[in-house]
Amino acid sequence: MGRPVVIAVLGCVGIAAAACQTSSQATAPQSASSQPDQVATHARLAIRPRQGAERVKPSTRITVRAVDATLTAVTVRGDGEQLADQPPAAGTAWQSRGLLHTSTRYTVVATGFDATGRTITKTTSFRTLTPRQTVRATIFEGLNHIYGVGMPIMLTFSSPVVNKRAVERAIQLRSSNPVVGSWYWDGDTTLDFRPRSYWPANTTVHFAGNLDGVETAPGVYAVHTLRQTFRIGRSLIAVASTTDHHVRIYLNHKLFGNWPISSGKPGDDTPNGTYLSIDKHNPEEMKGPGYDISVPWSVRFTWSGDYLHDAFWSVGQQGFENVSHGCINLSPANAETYYKLSVPGDPVTVTGSPRGGAWGNGWTVWFLGWKELLAGSALHRAVRVGPQGSTFVAPANLHGHTKRAPLGAPSPGNSEPA
Repeated sequence: MGRPVVIAVLGCVGIAAAACQTSSQATAPQSASSQPDQVATHARLAIRPRQGAERVKPSTRITVRAVDATLTAVTVRGDGEQLADQPPAAGTAWQSRGLLHTSTRYTVVATGFDATGRTITKTTSFRTLTPRQTVRATIFEGLNHIYGVGMPIMLTFSSPVVNKRAVERAIQLRSSNPVVGSWYWDGDTTLDFRPRSYWPANTTVHFAGNLDGVETAPGVYAVHTLRQTFRIGRSLIAVASTTDHHVRIYLNHKLFGNWPISSGKPGDDTPNGTYLSIDKHNPEEMKGPGYDISVPWSVRFTWSGDYLHDAFWSVGQQGFENVSHGCINLSPANAETYYKLSVPGDPVTVTGSPRGGAWGNGWTVWFLGWKELLAGSALHRAVRVGPQGSTFVAPANLHGHTKRAPLGAPSPGNSEPA
């Protein structure tokens, strides 16, 4: 396969150049047969990095400068490289944008003409460094998998990231429906993207981590590009009250069910917070003090073992009394219905408990308010995402937040004890 070619061209070239120059520069390039014998000896094109340079840092900018000449085009060839660059500025200079890839040989061809109209060309090649230490990133979301409206984009790095700002800048998102969100670093190896409010239902999300060339820590480089596409499905939101002993199920923003439940008994209280469904099994083996049973229609929402599940043995207490070991007990029919609707990332909010939720016990990014989420970004900027891509935005320039709990977003402080 041939290497992609990117050409940055001055807006006025050839015949059109005469109309875009001052009278002192009005001579356009001539054909070889009509070019004069006299050559402008001082005309040249200067390219950096220099010819034959090795171990060039990926953060280096390729620059081309015209001396006593007019620059008309710059072509950059590299292994899979595509540089989205501006045309030469006023015919005098050009500079690449973004990072170069690691372990890549680049060839730069610059073209222009001198004061007599004679075409001049300069070609150089150089090679970027091959890092001695590398880091890789993985994304949780699977190709074309469907997730709930609360699902964050979750990245994990194989070694600690120091230059977090560079990582955030290297990622581009696209979504079929517009959203506003923020990156959030949970330590030095985990990076999440979460919308300010829940994703719009039926949204396709494209992720492009242009990480090759990012120096994540001194002397440590990412060496790959990470891409993924996944979908946000219908909206399914559960809100369980440990005091009212009912769970309200909202399907596509309409109340679908108001089901009796039994949550954690005193001492085993189900913790407050807005969680996300993680996985599901039918049945799930559950072990604890004095029990080891297979439980049908089980949907997990904490790592410590809290589920919404079938509890045929507590149907008589459901709607009246909390008797579970921390799970949300449902009738067999309601548990089966919820199980069949659920996908990873469906919001599950628990309210009314004397026990607060613990950060990291499940996917708990919705414990955070909007300001807390922004504070976890290295850039401290919001990300506006739409069909054309993503851009960083100063939070002060965003419109007010109008989405309301429980359907648009969870309530602030949702993980606090009642």
